[in-house]
Amino acid sequence: MSTTLKKATNISLSVDVLTEARALGINISQVCDQFLRERVRQERELRWQQEHSDFIAVYNQLLAQEELPLQNWRSF
Repeated sequence: MSTTLKKATNISLSVDVLTEARALGINISQVCDQFLRERVRQERELRWQQEHSDFIAVYNQLLAQEELPLQNWRSF
């Protein structure tokens, strides 16, 4: 059992999908929560990449010019 605090909320869903999900015994709150968690994770990752894109570009350029430190001792 999850110990995460939960808050009741109202969402609008397509009637046909909601009806079928209920008929199949799908826990709508759980599915929505899981999907939203994954979507939040993806959005955070995207924003982090956007915020750090300049640094990443410079770092990649530096690696292309100078190679990796200890490149000669890599085993892969």
